[in-house]
Amino acid sequence: MMSSDARLPYRGRFAPSPTGPLHQGSLVAALASCLDARSQEGEWLLRMEDVDAPRNVPGAAEDILACLETHGFVWDGPVLWQSTRLDAYRAELDRLLDMGLAYGCACSRKEIAERSTGMAMDGGLLYPGSCRGGLPEGVAPRAWRLKVAGEISFADRVQGVVQQNLPEGVGDFVLLRADGQFAYQLAVVVDDAFQGINQVVRGADLLDSTPRQIALQQALGYPEPSYAHVPVVTNLGGEKLSKQTLARALDATRAAENLVWALDFLGQAVPRELARAGLDEVWAWALGHWDMTRIPTCRSVVGKAMQECQAV
Repeated sequence: MMSSDARLPYRGRFAPSPTGPLHQGSLVAALASCLDARSQEGEWLLRMEDVDAPRNVPGAAEDILACLETHGFVWDGPVLWQSTRLDAYRAELDRLLDMGLAYGCACSRKEIAERSTGMAMDGGLLYPGSCRGGLPEGVAPRAWRLKVAGEISFADRVQGVVQQNLPEGVGDFVLLRADGQFAYQLAVVVDDAFQGINQVVRGADLLDSTPRQIALQQALGYPEPSYAHVPVVTNLGGEKLSKQTLARALDATRAAENLVWALDFLGQAVPRELARAGLDEVWAWALGHWDMTRIPTCRSVVGKAMQECQAV
């Protein structure tokens, strides 16, 4: 397995999905990834993860870009849109099929439910591997899956050592869905390799996905980035902020205040006077004082109350 060379120039990214406006949770992930890159004189790229077409909200991508600019974010190079990369995903899926590392699956949801041996870590049913040995003649696949084996372990810069038994935790997972949409796991891995991303800083809601992505990197012969998963912001019910949980959009007229809130959430030693500072002053302080070691070692935080940090 190839790992990213620590001597290479830092190359990070922020990759929002256009399913709604930016909220506090997405601001935390954007700020952490940007500051970590800039504090190490690295590049910070922006990718719009719009591969899941049915979930995209018209106008959301443009609103996200405008909101980031209003908050003082500056990214390197043009935005990469996943919707323009479908041929690349298809080519890598075909390569996995040619190597015998992926296979077509004809199972319906009902059939999986009847045969499943338990729940996967993502909350879905654990796929029982019914089609792993091949499909009967004349039976067409509905989806395509990766064959998984063994345990994946990696050292997260925030969460510490993470281990996951792929067969027991997630099973053979989907690369191309029955509705013709490429799965997030495949798209993100192909795009990180394409963009030369060697440092991934993102929310801990994706921590359980990382072993699957590392398995894909291994299968495709890609370098493995370094990972850092920061706590996600939750509502009072413990739910991650999202469109589904009715998260409020960021108020762009309070950009400096929003950034100070995010810095505080990330455990940075924010001085009181920064709350009254302008946008440029906030960025200058943040860039000069960023400290990854101060980030709480947990998966989620209710509001900004660190005493309610939810452990991994």
